[in-house]
Amino acid sequence: MSAWRNWSGGVRANPARVVAPATTGEVVDAVRAAAREGLRVKPVGAGHSFTSIAATDGVQLRADRLNRVVDVDRDSGLVTVEGGISLYELGPLLHRHGLAMENLGDIDRQSISGAVSTGTHGTGAAIGTIATQIRAMQLVLADGEVVDCSADERPELFAAARVGLGALGVITRVTLQCVPAFALHGVEEPLPIDEVLDGMDELADTHDHWEFFWFPHGRTALTKRHTRLPGDAPLKPIGRLRHIIDDEILSNGALGAIMLTGTAIPATIPPLTRLAGRALSRREYVDTSYKVFASTRRVRFFEGEYAIPREAAAEVLREIRHWVDTHDERVSFPFEVRYVAGDDIPLAPTYGRDSVYIAFHQYRRMPYRRFFDAMEDILGAAGGRPHWGKLHRLDAAALREKYPRFTEFTALRDTLDPGRLFTNDYLDRVLGAP
Repeated sequence: MSAWRNWSGGVRANPARVVAPATTGEVVDAVRAAAREGLRVKPVGAGHSFTSIAATDGVQLRADRLNRVVDVDRDSGLVTVEGGISLYELGPLLHRHGLAMENLGDIDRQSISGAVSTGTHGTGAAIGTIATQIRAMQLVLADGEVVDCSADERPELFAAARVGLGALGVITRVTLQCVPAFALHGVEEPLPIDEVLDGMDELADTHDHWEFFWFPHGRTALTKRHTRLPGDAPLKPIGRLRHIIDDEILSNGALGAIMLTGTAIPATIPPLTRLAGRALSRREYVDTSYKVFASTRRVRFFEGEYAIPREAAAEVLREIRHWVDTHDERVSFPFEVRYVAGDDIPLAPTYGRDSVYIAFHQYRRMPYRRFFDAMEDILGAAGGRPHWGKLHRLDAAALREKYPRFTEFTALRDTLDPGRLFTNDYLDRVLGAP
């Protein structure tokens, strides 16, 4: 059996068996067969998590064939899809029905089940994570039972499974609350980082979606502000030439060249990233929402990300800048800063509070441990909670202190999966070993 690896290449696994079910019934068969043989089971989507959350030495359930649209109700906006459908498939499918997801992250390669299970999010001070758009779910439990859950049916399971880390069962269907299709008016503009930090809350509150990227060795941030428009608004997409120059040559080609040069000669990273910051320019466009939300990522990297209380964000970013300025760490990738509304999902990093996500990255061929440890120290001291699909060093004891309903979640897991059919080394670390 060939080894599986995730998108970044940082996680590899050698499953004993790979199964690609096409129906819920086939998922049931695979789960029951694995249980009889004493093998653990892990579903996997696009492998876009940076942690080993989807790795297994047992049965790997590949969700690629569970990718159908089950039902669309345009009047209510409720859309039921199979758990393996990817976000990039879902966007145009919904658009053809005059619908859209309320929000998306900046990568659309993930399966819907993987995205919700890890708490994937976009940006918008008044908008929650993708998991908050779910209205019902279907799961296959460890004993092979197929269960449906919602706010009215098995509400305790529904509450937990929306960000369930794959620990409670295999998600085979989700029902999403979609909205009428809409366009986004986007303005991308470089601004001095001091100006951004001084006004970031106001900028987030006065735009539907707002975020920024910042190369830490420079003093310029690329801000992105998006305003929602009706679905029939006239579109003015980015021209093909500008797209090639900005998104392929600069954002991917030039960035890749910086990474390769910096790997060979680390001292070149600060001046090269400052040069990249100065090369940023303003652009404006109007396009369909799902096309605007997603970006192309060809340069592979490692990533960590924490959600911190919104009110702490500006001061924390200033502390991060001070750390970079006073250490010799070469940070080749920009930080990404996004706003997300609080929710009531037990293991969502945004549980109970409006949050700002701060993501930190490093090229996959460069050392990152000291840098990531320092960022975790700073963000953790501010009350930060790690993104479940991004690299972090916390274990169950540390996470229990950060989540008021952590014990409630693990108790439900004990009830549904007492034999730990769906566990792996990562889940043993973050939720507690058997």
